[in-house]
Amino acid sequence: MITLSLPSPAQPLLPPSSKTLNPSRQNIIPSSLSLKNPNFEPLKNRLIRQLDVGRLHHAFSTLDLMTQQNAPPDLTTYSILLKSCIRFRNFQLGKLVHRKLMQSGLELDSVVLNTLISLYSKCGDTETARLIFEGMGNKRDLVSWSAMVSCFANNSMELQAIWTFLDMLELGFYPNEYCFAAVIRACSNANHAWVGEIIYGFVVKTGYLEADVCVGCELIDMFVKGSGDLGSAYKVFDKMPERNLVTWTLMITRFAQLGCARDAIDLFLDMELSGYVPDRFTYSSVLSACTELGLLALGKQLHSRVIRLGLALDVCVGCSLVDMYAKCAADGSVDDSRKVFEQMPEHNVMSWTAIITAYAQSGECDKEAIELFCKMISGHIRPNHFSFSSVLKACGNLSDPYTGEQVYSYAVKLGIASVNCVGNSLISMYARSGRMEDARKAFDILFEKNLVSYNAIVDGYAKNLKSEEAFLLFNEIADTGIGISAFTFASLLSGAASIGAMGKGEQIHGRLLKGGYKSNQCICNALISMYSRCGNIEAAFQVFNEMEDRNVISWTSMITGFAKHGFATRALEMFHKMLETGTKPNEITYVAVLSACSHVGMISEGQKHFNSMYKEHGIVPRMEHYACMVDLLGRSGLLVEAMEFINSMPLMADALVWRTLLGACRVHGNTELGRHAAEMILEQEPDDPAAYILLSNLHASAGQWKDVVKIRKSMKERNLIKEAGCSWIEVENRVHRFHVGETSHPQAWQIYQELDQLASKIKEMGYIPDTDFVLHDIEEEQKEQFLFQHSEKIAVAFGLISTSQSKPIRIFKNLRVCGDCHTAIKYISMATGREIVVRDSNRFHHIKNGVCSCNDYW
Repeated sequence: MITLSLPSPAQPLLPPSSKTLNPSRQNIIPSSLSLKNPNFEPLKNRLIRQLDVGRLHHAFSTLDLMTQQNAPPDLTTYSILLKSCIRFRNFQLGKLVHRKLMQSGLELDSVVLNTLISLYSKCGDTETARLIFEGMGNKRDLVSWSAMVSCFANNSMELQAIWTFLDMLELGFYPNEYCFAAVIRACSNANHAWVGEIIYGFVVKTGYLEADVCVGCELIDMFVKGSGDLGSAYKVFDKMPERNLVTWTLMITRFAQLGCARDAIDLFLDMELSGYVPDRFTYSSVLSACTELGLLALGKQLHSRVIRLGLALDVCVGCSLVDMYAKCAADGSVDDSRKVFEQMPEHNVMSWTAIITAYAQSGECDKEAIELFCKMISGHIRPNHFSFSSVLKACGNLSDPYTGEQVYSYAVKLGIASVNCVGNSLISMYARSGRMEDARKAFDILFEKNLVSYNAIVDGYAKNLKSEEAFLLFNEIADTGIGISAFTFASLLSGAASIGAMGKGEQIHGRLLKGGYKSNQCICNALISMYSRCGNIEAAFQVFNEMEDRNVISWTSMITGFAKHGFATRALEMFHKMLETGTKPNEITYVAVLSACSHVGMISEGQKHFNSMYKEHGIVPRMEHYACMVDLLGRSGLLVEAMEFINSMPLMADALVWRTLLGACRVHGNTELGRHAAEMILEQEPDDPAAYILLSNLHASAGQWKDVVKIRKSMKERNLIKEAGCSWIEVENRVHRFHVGETSHPQAWQIYQELDQLASKIKEMGYIPDTDFVLHDIEEEQKEQFLFQHSEKIAVAFGLISTSQSKPIRIFKNLRVCGDCHTAIKYISMATGREIVVRDSNRFHHIKNGVCSCNDYW
């Protein structure tokens, strides 16, 4: 344990001289000689005047002139010139002055040597600074020690800074405010925060907390950066008897950065009441807090104020406004962000990156984000790592790895491809494009992987239905000691949900409970989704009920779950409870509500909610909501009304709406309207295989085999491939997949033996194979055989021979379950006494004792 005792502020004990920077003193020029030269004072004054106006090179020429005119500069002249080089950050010239000083033969005093330490510290040459310091011998004073502590602290050599500070104390030097500020800065990280807390006690004893604002600011940063302890940081702030604008702004900024946006805004108001006038940095931070909370109205008020104060044209404020308007726009628009950007008189990499990020995050303007990036580089603005990260995100959103690779190549050319956030965005870009092999390569070549890197690849595997790889990486993260975040758990839960691997989901649930994430809102929302999508809606509801703090995502996830499981009444009850709590629904909530109505044919209820979206909550209907209404009418057989609804839409119907109508036409056998819907889809998306398949199935159902052949030929010419039907089931934490007529499974013989027995049993109970669902022009007997080779029936048979009688069998299918399989599974549930839950691409079917929760309406 380090203990710090207070040394006496009396005469310090100095170490003996170890080295000297000027071993030869034979050519020392007495200062009296220079004073005798009448040119000395005029030339020195001329040099000082040149420095006052920042003309460093002219001053350096004057220095040479003084030597030429036999009026050599004295130490004061050199010291003034060195300090000016530091002030104007011209370190190269400062080094030349040092060289001249060495050649002069003057004996250097502590003032000049301390200035030299500062020069080399600021240009990052810590080794030269250290050599000068060590060579000072008994010329070291408190300024020397403070400069050296500061040198190490500012150049990421925190441990050396702390040891230098301790050496100084042992030699009897009494720290001043600059020394305290430097060593506290060195402790502003997770590794050394505990030392900082000891120094904090030292500072309190010495009285520097009350006496110096800079020390207080460094302590605030130490608690925030070192341990994320905003409480202790605020205590320091509260104890400070004197605060300036910098102190207030720092505390507001740290509140905003650590997710305490409400506290940041409250502190901003307190600051104004205390009489302080905010500057551009203050406004930038408080605007970020408004963005975090979605307080667009307050943000607009602050925007008006910064316009009056003339700060709206500042880059920092402008970037914050661009970000705020992009993230707080109710309709996802970036128009206001673009206006702010266009009004800025000058653009740098920060402002360009802000607007590119705004477009990339809007969800619908990714092409514009890429165009802006191209415009930025054509204007000779060099992108930074954040610029590349945002434009790669846009490429990922568009599933455009070709453009993404070009962008990444440019990052390589500029030497910033190895920066973590660029590499992480590349992983995400490939993952979003479905190219997981390339994503894994991008992950493997990362020089330094962090938690974001692991999260990106785990999330990619999860979203691309490669949960086994995701779980293997999860164990690797644990082995690295990096730590596992809430996002990692959420991604793994999403991966388990996507393939219906509830066993894995339950294991993750157990791990996160041990990790202390029980009350984490993000995790609880992911758990609700996982249990719901894996078929256990009651477990999802239990997680929801146990949540202490729910947000709109929590409510929407639960409403969606009930809707997908066919429990429309419970979904709508949940929606009304949500409104009673004061939680404002969003666009996705209404998609869930309208879907709930659609799944059970509640037409009037659905129309009521659709009409109330804008009237009661200001939510403008989007294409997804119109598609829900078409689905609601189409499922009910009201195809003409659905067509009239499409014609009355204020927007041009997209492929999603027409695809929904085509699906309804397939169910209700309306070939004419179905053909029209297919034409509209192919007009917008000519390479969409789903439209061809739906239309082909529609003709097949009507026995129009010539049209079926024609459509399939067209698909072959366009090289379009139908998505293969696939069903799967999780048994003992392993997912077993089955395709039509599957024979590659190790237990295939037992599965088909079970299927034969089931076929005999359910036929005796009254099951008649519905060969209309065989969409091939073959003999009836073959059609019946074909029906029993459907993937969902094979999965059910495997579930029966592989799971205990007491557990429900949970089957998942990537496409809509066929009508014959739906009927057959109802009979199988009666014949075996088992509950069978089937999740298809559309909804859940809870089948028990021959009855399905969908009431044969799906």
